[in-house]
Amino acid sequence: MSTARPSFKFRGGSFHALVVKPEIPIEGWLAEIDSLLARSPGFFAGKSLVVDVAGLDLTKQTFLDLLDELSRRHIRILGVEGAAASVLDGKVPSLMRGQSERCKVTAPPEETPPAPAVSLLLDTPVRSGQLIVHADGDVTVVGSVASGAEIVAAGSIHIYGTLRGRALAGAYGNPEARIFCRRLDAELMAIDGRYILADEIEPQFRKESIQAWLDGDELKFAAMN
Repeated sequence: MSTARPSFKFRGGSFHALVVKPEIPIEGWLAEIDSLLARSPGFFAGKSLVVDVAGLDLTKQTFLDLLDELSRRHIRILGVEGAAASVLDGKVPSLMRGQSERCKVTAPPEETPPAPAVSLLLDTPVRSGQLIVHADGDVTVVGSVASGAEIVAAGSIHIYGTLRGRALAGAYGNPEARIFCRRLDAELMAIDGRYILADEIEPQFRKESIQAWLDGDELKFAAMN
């Protein structure tokens, strides 16, 4: 006769994290973080952060000081990309293995067509506190996006209502992505990591139907009336 043991369960899951890439000098980069937090204190609230230090010549002490500075700003660190084990010192997990440890990937045959991007259609408004993440294509909202809500898309974002929350298009490296909305009242907009806050949007575009795109490192706006 077997005796049943108390069980525990595994389940799959995914976690949304912001990825930031510090720049040298670190002090100047932290000053930009402070400026962002001064204008939008809740920008990092409730979010985990991945720090990408690939290509930066950081000493172990500089790296630890950076973690301390982020912690003082109540920014949670989920992990680090691109750091040597000697720099990490076990303080946070590395999310990227060294080049020699990476798995080899075989490219598919040339005649194999790429998988098409899949769009996500939301036929109800996005409420405050909701986070919509779509890593496979565009997001279309048939309604409004409330203040405190956030949409993150690999492609473009289309909002057939008022954008009051945050919209981050091209979030996985797509500078061709765009943001469209019927009425602009956003807290933050970003394309391919370049962002603009509410107080930086030119007044003539507020409350208007607009499209936004990336021109170099600058977000451009045009009215669609």
